[in-house]
Amino acid sequence: RQFPGCGNIVTFSQFLFIAVEGFIFEADFGRKRPAIPIRNYFIMVAMFFTVSVVNNYALNLNIAMPLHMIFRSVSPILLLLLGLPFHPSCWNYPCSMYSVSKYTSIALVSLGIFTCTFMSAKQVASDSSLNQEDGPQAFLWWLLGIAALTFALLMSARMGIFQETLYQKFGKHSKEALFYNHALPLPGFLLLAPNIYQHAVLFNQSELFQVPVVGLTLPIMWFYLLMNVITQYVCIRGVFILTTECTSLTVTLVVTLRKFVSLIFSILYFQNPFTAWHWLGTAFVFVGTLMYTEVWNSLRPFLARCQRRRRRRRPKEE
Repeated sequence: RQFPGCGNIVTFSQFLFIAVEGFIFEADFGRKRPAIPIRNYFIMVAMFFTVSVVNNYALNLNIAMPLHMIFRSVSPILLLLLGLPFHPSCWNYPCSMYSVSKYTSIALVSLGIFTCTFMSAKQVASDSSLNQEDGPQAFLWWLLGIAALTFALLMSARMGIFQETLYQKFGKHSKEALFYNHALPLPGFLLLAPNIYQHAVLFNQSELFQVPVVGLTLPIMWFYLLMNVITQYVCIRGVFILTTECTSLTVTLVVTLRKFVSLIFSILYFQNPFTAWHWLGTAFVFVGTLMYTEVWNSLRPFLARCQRRRRRRRPKEE
């Protein structure tokens, strides 16, 4: 919030930390050969790096963080559409792999995205803080931000399908994929070096903060960055493990639910504007996600067991 354009230094720090950790513990200092051919990782990395950078720049185009989180939740419907011609599981039976409830859940998610996006567009267009000259220009920047997010979503959906195809062909290697997806893009950050250096200088000029327990004093923005890197490592490692156990569509929906937990925290803690229509769209996304994961079907056997136990206890109590 203090430096909205700091996405590049945040992403670079995350990539560097995960690459160093993977080089030591997974690649064994470069002595271990990859199980998946390196050329496939280069394709995946090109997609991954592009998605990360485009998503960062979208925040500089009048895209608020809640809208950023919500809009990216449209990934399931894109995966479904892209999966029909590209997904290896669809080549034999294109549409029979999904039930009606799955399509309904994805439709609900899409409806929620549309609702939140449309209401956010109205907020940008009618922002009272903008004068008549800046209003249309701000709205055009917002439209450019939406276009950037749309491109990143399409690329991310295609990357998920490509990644799942590799796991089916060469086996499950989540730690290896995590390392190469973060190590190979590092040279690409040289193109962003001026922006990264600029924000490193700004971080150095932030107020000092004493880290609890450790007692170390450092600029508070570097402390925030450190906490971000650590939590991102835990998050992305879990996601890569999940990609080896579930389909790309399921992984996307699980990550979507995690994003909405972040969304609620962002709204409450940072007091971002959120109308009743936004909450309705959010509800659609949550309900659609729960329908896809079939939580209700999982609860039925549990509730049935509870009822049987109650029936068995009644005669003894009488």
